[in-house]
Amino acid sequence: MAQLYISQTRKDSIKEKSIKAVNIYKKNFKEILPAQKLSGEQLERLNSQSVADALRYFSGVQIKDYGGIGGMKTINIRSLGSQHVGVFYDGIQLGNAQNGLVDLGRFSLDDIEEISLYNGQKSEIFQPAKDFGSSGSIYLQPKTPSFKGNQKTNFVIRLKNSSIDLFNPSFRLEQKISDRVSASFSSEFMQSDGVYKYRYSRKYPDGAIAYDTIFKRVDSDIKAKRFETSVNGTLNNGNWNVRGYGYLSNRGIPGAIVNNRFDARGQRMVDENYFVQANFRKKIFPKFETQFKAKFAYDYTKYVDTVSSIKIQNQYIQKELYLSSSNLYSITPNWDVSASVDFQYNTLDADLRQFSYPTRYTSLVAFATTYQWNRFKFLGSVLGTFVHEKVELNTKAPDKTEWTPAAFLSYQPFDSKDFTVRGFYKRIFRMPTFNDLYYTLIGSSSLRPEFTEQYDLGFTYQKFYDNNNFFKGFYVKVDGYFNQVKDKIIASPNGSMFRWTMQNLDYVEILGADVNIQAELQVGKVKIKPLLSYTYQSARDFSDREESFFGDQIPYTPWHSGTFTLMADYKDWAFNYSFIYVGERYDINQNNIAVNHIQPWYTHDLSIQKKFNWKSHQFKASFEVNNVLNQYYEVVLSYPMPGRFFKLILSYTL
Repeated sequence: MAQLYISQTRKDSIKEKSIKAVNIYKKNFKEILPAQKLSGEQLERLNSQSVADALRYFSGVQIKDYGGIGGMKTINIRSLGSQHVGVFYDGIQLGNAQNGLVDLGRFSLDDIEEISLYNGQKSEIFQPAKDFGSSGSIYLQPKTPSFKGNQKTNFVIRLKNSSIDLFNPSFRLEQKISDRVSASFSSEFMQSDGVYKYRYSRKYPDGAIAYDTIFKRVDSDIKAKRFETSVNGTLNNGNWNVRGYGYLSNRGIPGAIVNNRFDARGQRMVDENYFVQANFRKKIFPKFETQFKAKFAYDYTKYVDTVSSIKIQNQYIQKELYLSSSNLYSITPNWDVSASVDFQYNTLDADLRQFSYPTRYTSLVAFATTYQWNRFKFLGSVLGTFVHEKVELNTKAPDKTEWTPAAFLSYQPFDSKDFTVRGFYKRIFRMPTFNDLYYTLIGSSSLRPEFTEQYDLGFTYQKFYDNNNFFKGFYVKVDGYFNQVKDKIIASPNGSMFRWTMQNLDYVEILGADVNIQAELQVGKVKIKPLLSYTYQSARDFSDREESFFGDQIPYTPWHSGTFTLMADYKDWAFNYSFIYVGERYDINQNNIAVNHIQPWYTHDLSIQKKFNWKSHQFKASFEVNNVLNQYYEVVLSYPMPGRFFKLILSYTL
């Protein structure tokens, strides 16, 4: 699902207010590939606890959810793998050099103004070199203070409670310091025992029922604290901001329901994640603009397993330093060029025996250009990546130098500009993670980067009717794509289930299509917005003709998936209905045979909201019913999801 796209010539007060609130100074870049977006009140109205929950409404994505509030949640775009997804928070990428995954479950929606998803890369050349380096990107734009009239302070208090014993208070304070400087501080506490009912059913290979009963999940508890602060300022033809973030959690790790085990596994995860980042952006001359970004991140993880036959208690510490300089020059009003240079420093420390204590130095250089001629738009870029590593033990990975290109095109064949044809090609790679290369008894320092090649062709059509009292407009976006993944990094057992070997083996071809249809209707005083998204994917493994799974669908990729959302507004009332469907697929065992088959799952969610105004303050109440039909399903095999549950959200704005 994405927000309704508005043409550049159409006046839309909601969109204008949103852009003003974000308060980003930027040139009107020539967008070639439209993003899927959720912003403002749309995010509040969806039955979503975290960023990962909201991303389920986008087409072309698969979410891996390991159950409950405390379970890890990762995203995969167009079956290219979670490590190929770049997640950017306030314009700077969130990193995890250890395993390449970003747990989206730890990012609340309370402080997010907009979520954007781009296939390939953002259609913008004035950006850090890092932004060119992913197969797909997710941009999380935090809220920036916005004040009405002479108001200098905004204060919002929220309380969320659900039938899964959720206690989730939060607040956000915004302060106007001067006409050019503002600040914000927000904090959130979340606690839940994570207990919920689930259905466990399994069949023998001959189809006979082995188990079919109801149990309770008891190992998905969580206690988490988040705090965030920012200072934002504007300059003549520019802006700047500094942001600090902290997240601390202690949670149970949901165990797989296998081998007739339904009790808690004693596995826990303690996380401490901190970062501070800064951004400076200014137009120096009429044709020249520059920006600088910097970030330091510290991540501590403690993993404990007190129940398994092999007791484990490991600690990891990651540190990251990131610096970026980007420059844009406008040769003509229709022709821009840019150059960006980034540097990133990563270290990983652990209390493991025979650990390599790796250090990675990454330099990136990007050159890009965008050109518009009448109704034709072009964007081209080339990214140079240079990686050098050091280790204290074992053999280090060889230095790596890669140059990867990308090209994006769009054309409007008619004067009305309602219809646009577009396409892109991109070649990019992802580096092996520290775990891939150096994890004790598992890693292989000789691993090669995992390359992807993406081909996309699609069109958009939008039409608005200012004089129609019922049908206000609609938007259609269709994309067909073909992706290739080479030198895919996988883990294979090596004589023991506790000893695995990382190696380059697979070659995967992905053929797919994404469809987004949106409309806006008016029935009397009721505004109605139906939104539909659909994805088809054939992602087949062509690694080895000798294997029995040659040509089979890769694990956890459904052929068909989609969402339908209906939003309705009447005065101070708001109603939302959403339906999510994920079709049949196969589990991690690669053969597409009956015993590995996973049934489709779907959920229905409902919510109703009411706003109350008292003097100059606003009170909002929202009641949600998630999984209305109490469907028992698993996103990941053996990790059951909650059935029907309820949520009450109260917020008060001073």
